[in-house]
Amino acid sequence: MALLQPTEKAEVLIEALGYLRRFRHQTVVIKLGGSTMDAPEAVRTLLEDVVFLQTAGLRPVVVHGGGKAIDRRVADSGLPTRKVMGRRYTDESTLAIVTDVLCNETNAQLVKSIRELGGHAVGLHTGPLQSLFGDTLKLVDGSGQMVDLGRVGAVDRVDRSLIGDFCLGGVIPVIPSLAHDEHGRWLNVNADTAAAAVAAALEAVKLVFLTDIPGVLRDRDDASSLIQSLRGAQCRQLMAEGVIVGGMIPKVEACLEALERGVRKTHMVDGRRHHALLLEIFTEAGIGTEILPD
Repeated sequence: MALLQPTEKAEVLIEALGYLRRFRHQTVVIKLGGSTMDAPEAVRTLLEDVVFLQTAGLRPVVVHGGGKAIDRRVADSGLPTRKVMGRRYTDESTLAIVTDVLCNETNAQLVKSIRELGGHAVGLHTGPLQSLFGDTLKLVDGSGQMVDLGRVGAVDRVDRSLIGDFCLGGVIPVIPSLAHDEHGRWLNVNADTAAAAVAAALEAVKLVFLTDIPGVLRDRDDASSLIQSLRGAQCRQLMAEGVIVGGMIPKVEACLEALERGVRKTHMVDGRRHHALLLEIFTEAGIGTEILPD
């Protein structure tokens, strides 16, 4: 890859300057998850981007899932995998694995890596540092019957003050996709919806989903068919047409929910691309799909 000349480097910085001024002291929520979590070098460059954002005066907040590490641990344990309406049924044994992976492995490693990169970070998931609260997720099947998903939950309250205090102190909150119910017991929460809830509670200027594809594609098999910008109504139309399908549906729905609750703009970006976060936020063209309110 050709190196930039000094003048070209200066031009890049000048292009970023306007965005730095616009987003300074603003909250940006970044969701890490999926196969991106299994690519150590990609995670490291993304965390470099997060540290850059904090150093430049933005207030980044990281929300994460467990990648495929949870699937591997469940498989190794010999526990059966049961799907209900496309979601993993989470019994107590499975939940113990989920919490161990998310808190003691993934969260701890992300916090450690941010510190190694020169940033300040804290994991928000234990005792007085618990930041997500919720209730058991209630779904209804096609026959109108309530569906039992076990210890799967939905976030209904975010400790905005706790997260905001750390941001104001120059510390990056790192939040696993787990919530406490009213009895202080764990609930397994979808990381996309958790990130949307956090972004809405913090009135974030941006919510960025880091995925393993370039963004919303008009043709799933053609990366060049990337749609760079969408409005909410266009997203709903693409879902109805079968363009947005599968695992992209909950991500797009989380984007739309966040926008409806006051988040200014959402983004879907390929997290495997080096410095994807900076390229999306601080360049005119961006590299993924931005989704805006109607």
